[in-house]
Amino acid sequence: IPQTPLNTATMIRAIRSARTQCEERGVIQRECAAIRAQFRQADNGGRSHNLAKLLYVHMLGYPAHFGQMECVRMIASPRYSEKRVGYLGAMMLLDEKQDASLLITNSIKNDLSHSNQYVQSLALCTLACMGSAEMCRDLAPEIDRLLRASNSYIKKKAALCAVHIVRKVHDLGELFAPAARSLLAEKNHGVLHGAVVLITELCERNPETLERFRKTVPDLVQIMKGLVISGYSPEHDVAGISDPFLQVRILRLLRILGRNNEAASDAMNDLLAQVATNTDSTKTVGNAVLYETVLTVLDIKSESGLRVLAVNILGRFLLNNDRNIRYIAMTSLQRIVGTDHNAVQRHRGTIVDCLKDQDASVKRRALELSLALVSATNIRSMMKELLLFLSSCPLELRAQAASGIFNAAERYAPSQRWHIDTILHVLTTAGGDVRDETVPNLIQLITNTSELHCYTVHKLYRALLSDISQQSLVQVACWCIGEYGDLLLRGECQETEPVQVTEDDVLDALETVLQSHMSAPATRGFALTATMKLSTRITDNVDRIRSIVSIYGSCIDVELQQRAVEYNALFKKYDHMRAAVLERMPVIEKNSPGHTNGESTREAVKEVQPAKVKQAETLLPQQPASQVQGDDTSYRLSQDCISNFLKRFRNPVFLRLTSFCWLF
Repeated sequence: IPQTPLNTATMIRAIRSARTQCEERGVIQRECAAIRAQFRQADNGGRSHNLAKLLYVHMLGYPAHFGQMECVRMIASPRYSEKRVGYLGAMMLLDEKQDASLLITNSIKNDLSHSNQYVQSLALCTLACMGSAEMCRDLAPEIDRLLRASNSYIKKKAALCAVHIVRKVHDLGELFAPAARSLLAEKNHGVLHGAVVLITELCERNPETLERFRKTVPDLVQIMKGLVISGYSPEHDVAGISDPFLQVRILRLLRILGRNNEAASDAMNDLLAQVATNTDSTKTVGNAVLYETVLTVLDIKSESGLRVLAVNILGRFLLNNDRNIRYIAMTSLQRIVGTDHNAVQRHRGTIVDCLKDQDASVKRRALELSLALVSATNIRSMMKELLLFLSSCPLELRAQAASGIFNAAERYAPSQRWHIDTILHVLTTAGGDVRDETVPNLIQLITNTSELHCYTVHKLYRALLSDISQQSLVQVACWCIGEYGDLLLRGECQETEPVQVTEDDVLDALETVLQSHMSAPATRGFALTATMKLSTRITDNVDRIRSIVSIYGSCIDVELQQRAVEYNALFKKYDHMRAAVLERMPVIEKNSPGHTNGESTREAVKEVQPAKVKQAETLLPQQPASQVQGDDTSYRLSQDCISNFLKRFRNPVFLRLTSFCWLF
């Protein structure tokens, strides 16, 4: 025996009073079974109540698809109460993918011609919500007819329904263009709002329609002026602003019409200045209108003074306590910083202060905008702020901040020493968050700045003693010590305080890097190579260097083991060519703009390879033929060693890691 359905209020109370999800599911299943049984009855007096309860069940996330056909039957009902619930159910339970949606096309067409405006409204809302492309094509003439009706209530609904039709079927836009143009003469704000939305949709989808509606700019300007200068209107007033929703829509349409058009932009310049100066900015509603005004000013061909006014409005937004307003202000400023750089520069101090904001999104936008504001005139002051921010910024922003500082320093560095100091400061602060290309780029910069070699190696040596956790910094420091260790041992540097460094001190520092658990394999490779290169720059500790290198000949890391074996070969059989192999690196040519780092490196390798290989060949031992025949095995082994050695140094990647190039 089927259970009698509960009334709507009782069912809702039973569902809400359920203590567990299982209990709630049981209540809903029993009620759905009773509703399904009621749907099967031919004469059902509570159809609308049953469907309303089913819609509540649907909103809770439970299946209610069995009520689709009941929606179709109730839409065809002559009673308004049932028709209203039926249309509501159709909007919630049906979509264009359901076959049942095609069954209501004729009912909607009949209701669009109904004498009751509220029945017409139900049909318009349903078509605008779930009308498929086929339904839109069939009912588009009816919507065009209603756009020309005398009833304002129907016209505003028809305008929004036409927007849905245009989005579904682009070709039907031309059908609604004449009626949309005539709607701008209406006094009703709802009709005007619908007309502006429809015209905006038409202009965005068809360039020819856009050109046609540019003639409506004076009409839109007059409507907007009426809203701005009108007094208090209780029907449309929101926090002292007359119909801000319509104002925002008109400003968006003006932005589309004035884009890339001088005449249309000139026609709206005075209006935009009036809105920007007369709108109250103390309320959120006023800020919404001002923000749309700013976007319109920045997007059309406006006067320079008007653009400065728009940027100043965004500057005031930066001082607002609302973080959302500050966020959209910085987003807008970032879009125009390339075209109105000087105007945005006036608000540099406020933007830099936003770096201290607690909100992560605001802080990210402030960082991006601050990096965009760096120029040759403010590089020193801006870099101080950015480096201060880098020392305390969140981990997710460190890589972005470091990369931006590197780019800005490379473009606007006032001196090479300042450039090197800035990069070293970043590596000291956030060496683990920099990009992989930072190390070779800094090595290239140091190599090309010969007058600062002594200063750089002293500074990097001190940084290495204080902290070996920053891998990028340690790698550059090891490279510099290996290349310019002789300058470090002299202790004569005019740019820094004189510090006496002994050979043992330098080797102790490199050995600490080699033995540290914080050192990555690549960092140990730098330290091992630097130790090897010091064997030609110092005189008293060559035996210690040989012992350090020999230890890693049995290292578990294949990279370090191969390097150590090759370096041991230089110490033993080929000691006479060790000085030539470990000479100081030549000046590295800067990459050309049209090539990547890898391409330029390969080109440099091709240029120096023949000469260096020839030089290396002259240094190879020249053994007589008799000796070769007598000791063929050992000779072939030594030749294989040298061959592998040369092949390894011909690898451009290895060139960047080891700093050797004399065998190319």
